[in-house]
Amino acid sequence: MMLPDEARNRPISSRQSMKHSSRWSRLRTLMHAELGHLTKIQASDRLWQMPLAAALASGLPLLIGAYSGQMAYGLVSSLGGLVFLYLPNTPLYHRMVSLMACAFGLAACYALGMMSHFFPLLMMPVLVFISILVTMVCRFYNLGPPGSLFFIMAAAIGAYSPVEALALPLMVGLVTLGSLLACLIGLFYSVYMLRSRAPDPVTPLPPASFDFVVFDSVIIGVFVGISLAAAQLLQLEKAYWVPVSCLAVIQGTTLRAVWNKQLHRLLGTGIGLVVIWGLLLLPQDKWSISLTMMALVFVIEFTVVRHYAIAVIFITPLTILLAEAATLGHGSTATLLQARFFDTLLGCFVGLAGGVCLHSPRFRQVVGTPMRRLIP
Repeated sequence: MMLPDEARNRPISSRQSMKHSSRWSRLRTLMHAELGHLTKIQASDRLWQMPLAAALASGLPLLIGAYSGQMAYGLVSSLGGLVFLYLPNTPLYHRMVSLMACAFGLAACYALGMMSHFFPLLMMPVLVFISILVTMVCRFYNLGPPGSLFFIMAAAIGAYSPVEALALPLMVGLVTLGSLLACLIGLFYSVYMLRSRAPDPVTPLPPASFDFVVFDSVIIGVFVGISLAAAQLLQLEKAYWVPVSCLAVIQGTTLRAVWNKQLHRLLGTGIGLVVIWGLLLLPQDKWSISLTMMALVFVIEFTVVRHYAIAVIFITPLTILLAEAATLGHGSTATLLQARFFDTLLGCFVGLAGGVCLHSPRFRQVVGTPMRRLIP
């Protein structure tokens, strides 16, 4: 015979069990969806010739620097070689004009960033200005991936480059020479590839809307500045990777893309730090560093269009070598790797916060309305 208390308790227990089961089911569905986003491999028709040309554009300055005994100069010039990644798949006249314009922009961003190094109080405002201006230009002219990323990275690395004022023209000249070499490689690569693959047509520029060109650019620039200000308040040394990580995350086209980017970047950076730690345990000289960086560029450009997290695994050691190879061995490797992971963590956090604001209709209304009034 069932007691009254048991009769009352059994439905409650059953409801609680169903509630727990429902929660676990939703959690399992969410984890399955996140795992699907994390492991999805994108289809791509990118052939091996493009990663090879990109590796040559970044690697030849390194080999020249290693041969001449000026590895530090080769690293600076190699930064300009990254402009090759902006080569569009359009007719020859259009792609070369686009590439040369990007080469000028990259050298200008590096120069402005390096000049801000001599005025620490202006470093954050200068980087905000560069971020806003470059993002506006990239969006107005519909520049595809990687967008404004490498322009901001060049400015951030320049801002944290410990050089004397008299060396500024030399450093900017080295970046410019690296960019010109990338343009030359881009010309030969384009002539070769256009013989077997038809180019994409030059599409008309889309209408320059206020929200896409102005509002988004200002918000992105402000949050890049916030990330750098946070790094300065925390007294992080050589925190060039903080604004770069912030920009890489906040540029997602949707909030889901922003979330995926920060997950991929954190996971890829963590594994990438293990990779660079293993590489630094091996005997390294100027030739092995140069060849390693060329191999990293090849793998990155082959994988980045297929899976971002896998590419970040190799982007992490590449950027560390690009910015720190000249000074490796003068400090603790563990300290350097910990600093880069914390930089990424801070940049991703600020970038995620910026992405939430950027894709919030309420935020766009509250902030965008007074911003529109500033424009005649």
